[in-house]
Amino acid sequence: MNAVAIVQARMSSSRFPGKVLAPLAGEPMILRQLARLSGATSIDQIVVATSSDSSDDPLADTLTKAGYRVHRGSLTDVLERFLGAAQESEADAVVRITADCPLLSPAVVDRVVEAFRESGADYASNTLDPTYPDGLDVEVVTVEALSRLTEWELDSDEREHVTLGIYRRPETFQLQSVIDPDADHSDLRWTVDTPEDLEFVSWVFESLHARNPQFDYPDILELFSLHPERSRTAADGLRNAALLGKDTGAMKGPAS
Repeated sequence: MNAVAIVQARMSSSRFPGKVLAPLAGEPMILRQLARLSGATSIDQIVVATSSDSSDDPLADTLTKAGYRVHRGSLTDVLERFLGAAQESEADAVVRITADCPLLSPAVVDRVVEAFRESGADYASNTLDPTYPDGLDVEVVTVEALSRLTEWELDSDEREHVTLGIYRRPETFQLQSVIDPDADHSDLRWTVDTPEDLEFVSWVFESLHARNPQFDYPDILELFSLHPERSRTAADGLRNAALLGKDTGAMKGPAS
């Protein structure tokens, strides 16, 4: 199975424009995240899927100069953009990552991919029943399942959020939930949607990166056991997946 990590990135974030190129420990945030993702042993390629809009030219230039593969497609139809990146990479399965997760855990990525492979599911994620911090989200889906979505009359949310159409249709697609067997840390907020989030993540990098560039999930938890006052939680911002993930109402059937 050719598993390709496709990182969804754009400059035109409504809440924090340009955040993907914001400086984090001396480098653009997106490059810090991609370096962490490169530590996952379960993926065969990394591709950043951004838009062909001129606003994303600086992002594409930065990524290309750093040696990463870039696929450019629709700004608003992210599903189409993902399918284009998957087909160009000859992927069998897509590991979907969003570019606002610079504390991404390679070990958690590998765990979700392993569960996906062992289950034979169409879709596996650690967001269906969240137990990991917001910012360690990983989804894996077959390219066949994503392609089948185009048979339905999808709404704009399903076009924008890529996998939403999969987990809205549990009667059609086999889903596999991946939970943390040790603890529930779903209340923790480690994603970047605001300047305050970036300030928080910058502090984590300053605290851990210099002595251990491969710091991972347990190291961050240990840091907050020593500095609980620095932790951020759901009280500091809603978990994005929670806004869409529980919508399993009746969907329109395949387009004729």
